[in-house]
Amino acid sequence: MQAIEAKVEPKLPQLITSLPGPKARQIVDRDHRVLSPSYTRDYPLVAKTGRGAVIEDVDGNTFLDFAAGIAVVATGHCHPEVVAAIQKQAAELIHMSGTDFYYPNLVELAEKLAAIAPGKDAKRVYFGNSGAEAIESAIKLARYHTKRDKLIAFNGCFHGRTMGALSLTASKAVQRKGFGSLLGGVFHTPYPNTYRGAYGIRPENAAADCIGYLENELFKRLVDPEDVAAIVIEPIQGEGGYMPAPAAFLQDLEKVCRKHGILLVFDEVQSGMGRTGKWWAADHAGVEPDILCTAKGIASGMPLSAMIAKAHVMNWKPGAHASTFGGNPVCIAASLATIGLLERGYIANAARMGEFISKQIEGWRDSHKIVGDIRGKGLMIGIEFVRDRKTKEKAPDLRNRAVEMAFHKGLLILGAGENSLRLAPPLMVDEEQATFAIRTLEGIITEIERSI
Repeated sequence: MQAIEAKVEPKLPQLITSLPGPKARQIVDRDHRVLSPSYTRDYPLVAKTGRGAVIEDVDGNTFLDFAAGIAVVATGHCHPEVVAAIQKQAAELIHMSGTDFYYPNLVELAEKLAAIAPGKDAKRVYFGNSGAEAIESAIKLARYHTKRDKLIAFNGCFHGRTMGALSLTASKAVQRKGFGSLLGGVFHTPYPNTYRGAYGIRPENAAADCIGYLENELFKRLVDPEDVAAIVIEPIQGEGGYMPAPAAFLQDLEKVCRKHGILLVFDEVQSGMGRTGKWWAADHAGVEPDILCTAKGIASGMPLSAMIAKAHVMNWKPGAHASTFGGNPVCIAASLATIGLLERGYIANAARMGEFISKQIEGWRDSHKIVGDIRGKGLMIGIEFVRDRKTKEKAPDLRNRAVEMAFHKGLLILGAGENSLRLAPPLMVDEEQATFAIRTLEGIITEIERSI
């Protein structure tokens, strides 16, 4: 790891003003006058620079970033190799639309993604700008290829906010409220929540219960499987609380899809690109989806997404789908540099540091009464807050307090789902930084418990 780690000074938080500081307050006031009120901000961080896992705000305060731009800056903020690749490409060619023309790096990245995608089938790649765009393209391709129009997604899922992706999303009502009719023919089914169970009961049977509902309820009462183009799933729900689906469930879901000629679509926008300690969450289950969508960590912060499909599935004709900016040369250069860093050590570091953090906090379920569950893979770790471990009553207010308190101690974290928080640092995070985050968060939980 030493050969690829960027130098970070400082590595830990240094707070020199009250929060927010005077310059930050000015920016926040200006922001409130001109920016869309639809943006959600958990706390008044006004970022200025970033290096590795550290963010500096406009007042000179530094923070340890365990959010990574919502799991985006996989290699850390402004990794020198990524910055150099961006600068070099920007001086050579900033834009040439891959919709109409060819350029070498576009092919190189597609070849790389096809090679690392799950399974042995030949793959083809479509590039977009965001996770939602990847999902939109997957919806269109699934309908085009199968000549079917129905889609199935899961309760608690988040696939994006554009109209097609939003039609699949079933995370929060506010994300849908006020937008009228969405895409027709979308059905939702329970996700295998191994902490609460598919119906709030029998968490140990969550996987079997969810497969049973799909086959014995949904397919028999609401939609004929022969009309279903695709089943779309996050193998680890992101916005749904960092909840991994059991490997057995994903394997059974693959069998159901094969049985009925349904395409299996994995949304790995957040769980992909090494975050789980393997290239894909699918790799942990040994499943080969027909279509895989990725974005976020693919280019260390540059806007890029990819929809990777089995070659025989991506059979649409020229003009069926395209994007002016998808696969922009500068973003492609950043992605190639990112993948190189992931291969040379950061995926292994994600596995190692994920195991380190998980071992350090796994006892919190017994030692802290407001910690109901701890789960995840690699550096995608969720902690669920409850008011009572026996009843599992959700405690979103306590989770929100923890997020706010962490900010004032120099630790940047985000919530996930109704009452969980997520630990999703850059994949280059080290043991010293992880230890600081663990100790800070445990102190916060202890402080909250003493106050209730």
